[in-house]
Amino acid sequence: MDAADVVVAMKRVRSNVTSSEIEHNKELVRRLVNDVVNRRSLDALGDVAGGTFARTARRWISPFRQSFPDFTMQIVDLIAEGDRVVAHFKCSGRHEGPWLGRPPTGKRFESVDEIYIFRVENGRLVAATAVEDNLERLRQLGLLEDLS
Repeated sequence: MDAADVVVAMKRVRSNVTSSEIEHNKELVRRLVNDVVNRRSLDALGDVAGGTFARTARRWISPFRQSFPDFTMQIVDLIAEGDRVVAHFKCSGRHEGPWLGRPPTGKRFESVDEIYIFRVENGRLVAATAVEDNLERLRQLGLLEDLS
């Protein structure tokens, strides 16, 4: 699914979703970032996410947290329409554990851009498509030369 498909899908469901539902959908993403990621409350995941997405997020968060124990996300922008929420994040963290098969560098990455498109169903986040600037993350961690 490309950006044009997302826009078409958002327009298709726009008329069926109220403004309070749209605000609720944005609040789910805020709670995912603030409670689950930044406050490190994995238990809060069940309050905002469901299905395969919740199970996948649970399996992803713990290992990533071991690699970057102080990992944080800052919400730059949230745009919602219909059952979709598009989020722009700036992410930071110190590399203190193995990541992608590489030993810890002790270096920090700062303000790395991430864009997510979340889908909401029955009041829960149920899917996400992400684009993360891992090239910049690797550059800041001094791991680019390991790729050659």
